[in-house]
Amino acid sequence: MTTPLQLDIEGMTCASCATRVEKALNSVEGVEASVNYATERATIVQGSHEPSVLLTAIENAGYHATVHTDESVESTTQAESVRRRLIVSGLLTVPILALSMVPFIQFPYWQWLVTALAIPVVSWGAWPFHRAAAINARHGVATMDTLISVGVGAAVGWSVYALIFGGAGESGMTMTLSLFGVPGAGSHEIYWEVASAVTTFMLLGRYLEHRAKRDAGAALRALMESGAQEATLRRDGIEVVVPIAQVRLGDLMVVRPGERIPTDGVVVEGTAAIDTSMMTGESLPTEVGPGDTVVGGTINTSGLLVIEASRIGKDTELARMATLVEQAQTGKSNAQRLADRISAVFVPIVIVIAVAAFITWLAFGGPLEVAFQAAVATLIIACPCALGLATPTALLVGTGRGAQLGLIIRGPEILEHSRTIDTVVVDKTGTLTTADMSVTAVLTAPGHSEDDVAALAAAVEEGSEHPLARAVLRYADERGLMRARGADFQTVPGRGQRAVVDGKRASVGQLGWLR
Repeated sequence: MTTPLQLDIEGMTCASCATRVEKALNSVEGVEASVNYATERATIVQGSHEPSVLLTAIENAGYHATVHTDESVESTTQAESVRRRLIVSGLLTVPILALSMVPFIQFPYWQWLVTALAIPVVSWGAWPFHRAAAINARHGVATMDTLISVGVGAAVGWSVYALIFGGAGESGMTMTLSLFGVPGAGSHEIYWEVASAVTTFMLLGRYLEHRAKRDAGAALRALMESGAQEATLRRDGIEVVVPIAQVRLGDLMVVRPGERIPTDGVVVEGTAAIDTSMMTGESLPTEVGPGDTVVGGTINTSGLLVIEASRIGKDTELARMATLVEQAQTGKSNAQRLADRISAVFVPIVIVIAVAAFITWLAFGGPLEVAFQAAVATLIIACPCALGLATPTALLVGTGRGAQLGLIIRGPEILEHSRTIDTVVVDKTGTLTTADMSVTAVLTAPGHSEDDVAALAAAVEEGSEHPLARAVLRYADERGLMRARGADFQTVPGRGQRAVVDGKRASVGQLGWLR
């Protein structure tokens, strides 16, 4: 396999799921794969199997996958579903918590109203967790969703038992909030507020997770969309505007001042100053002419150019930058690998501890109700979804935001190594500027004032589109200088500008050219 194969994974709900898919792929002979839960993508770096073999291995593990392409669109259906469940569950959970924890508003048979409000939360609201737990159970594995589903289910089961057999359904039953519990004191109480609150908070975490993924994906898409979306091609002497996807190698592209260069190419006709700050960080425009190479996505600030397309699609510099960002997002840091290993064994260990707590209470003569409460408490408090999510999401968002700001991070290990940095060396001053040039000083010869020199320079530069000319004009306008109208403007590419001002020839440009 010459290039890594990427698969979009559907159905993963926690880091344990990603670990399971990764094991399923690596169990295929000759395959080396890495699965990133935050991006929901598997990267296969070794192996010569057909994609269908890998897709079957993932299906057998209980998940669905498709081969990732440039046209793959991130689905928002799951995020919208979680958002709806979160809103409804949140609205129902507020009165549930209030009634369950504030005694003076607990009217006769209030517990039955709480039951009616809680049932939609623990069933429909928690359905994604119950469904994922059931699917994983069929394959003999336990995930974070298993803890949530079992914990919520146990709280629901106990509440139903207390209502019917424990006296919690009688009139006059009250509950209150206490910081320190007493063993056995809750045997006649209901736990709808626990089940509802856990469901709502887990849905909130799941929604924030989806939003973080969406924002990071938007950052990568913004990087790709920073290039031109259309190109003006010269064909048989006629200019036609086509989508960037229709540009072919050898096409002649016409780029006017202010336009982005559609794709990488070589200048055939014309001269101009190109703003390459998005690629190099250098704010000073680069002068180009026939034979010079230009990069797609950079901006033509002055002059008409005719460029022959030399690289298109995935071969352009902009596409390579996006690939570096995507690889950084799908890669795994050492911290993430450690979190994944812990997540893989965490759930079974928690279940064992919960069972051990239940048995220990019974073995030492504790009531059945107390033993059950201890087991349920262990399950409910042990839902550390952030354990497997925090690191990959931080990398995802960080690399995406960095790309928007012009900082390309080559991989997650780079961020880890950055903690040892104590000195930063910058190789050129342009990187540390605002990329907005301005006049800082005017040096004059004897007998000439600063205002006279600035006004004369502005009159000459009025006929130029160069960024340096705009800086001179802005300086003159800010000082309110009156300038004469220039005529007979002449631009010498890469050198400067000439014009006739008040009947006299004046030039503004590089010192060597003026001499």
